[in-house]
Amino acid sequence: MTRLATMFLLGAFLAGPLHAEIETARDLMDAGNYAAAMKELLPAAQSGNADAEELIGVMYAMGLGVERDDTRAFEWYLRAALKGHAGAQSGIGWYYEIGRGLPAPDLVRAYAWYALSTIGGDPDAAISVEEVVKKMTPEQIEEAHKLVDDYRVWLYPFR
Repeated sequence: MTRLATMFLLGAFLAGPLHAEIETARDLMDAGNYAAAMKELLPAAQSGNADAEELIGVMYAMGLGVERDDTRAFEWYLRAALKGHAGAQSGIGWYYEIGRGLPAPDLVRAYAWYALSTIGGDPDAAISVEEVVKKMTPEQIEEAHKLVDDYRVWLYPFR
């Protein structure tokens, strides 16, 4: 077996159980069993799984089975966003746009995270970019483009 084939099989083996945990957690969330969902998600999230991190962020943002906690939601979203999770990037953009749980709204960072989410493939993020840009000055837009350029090469080196 070639080294590439071995690496692929190892990756598939390692991803399999985590993927199953995420799907089980989503099913539990759909059924309203948030405590069991969190129990499934935490080990995967603590192992660095961005999907699990993003779902825990959703739970804290919406108060699903936990007390709503914007600070914790933002932190879980941020962990996933920095790994390239487009949904979490959009969540971070929303928090910056609204300013919920933050000292104040930050349209520059909101635009940047929405733009990164668009690059990552979130179809709704492009709409968010269009909406937030209406509230920004040309200077803010220019500053946001610099942030996008800085993060894009790191998060999406091949896009």
